[in-house]
Amino acid sequence: MSTRPSNTTMHIGELAERTSLSLRTIRHYDEVGLLPATARTEGGFRVYSEDDFERLTVIKAMKPLGFSLEEMAEILSILRSHEGAVAGTEAAGRRDDILERAIHQRAKMARNLAQADEFIQTLSRST
Repeated sequence: MSTRPSNTTMHIGELAERTSLSLRTIRHYDEVGLLPATARTEGGFRVYSEDDFERLTVIKAMKPLGFSLEEMAEILSILRSHEGAVAGTEAAGRRDDILERAIHQRAKMARNLAQADEFIQTLSRST
């Protein structure tokens, strides 16, 4: 978690640097409504909050698991509703489905990584 006060703001460049994401990616997430800027300066520059940083961190974690932008928006909504109150039965069921999918995708990634490691070892032995 971050140690910055929750009321601090940052421009897109700082957010990009803190998350190791490109400006283009963050702008895209803004344009599709996944990560709208908290505010804009008088000059029209995006301003983000610490909550936006936390939200982007979750988005970044979902990306390698293969979730679509629409699914990411749904997941963020489920997570937000779960934090604010007890999630309804339907939301809890959907959250469980998403968790199961994430676990499955992670296991698949681990298998792929193991195969890549085997290939690297094969190449290393052949030199």
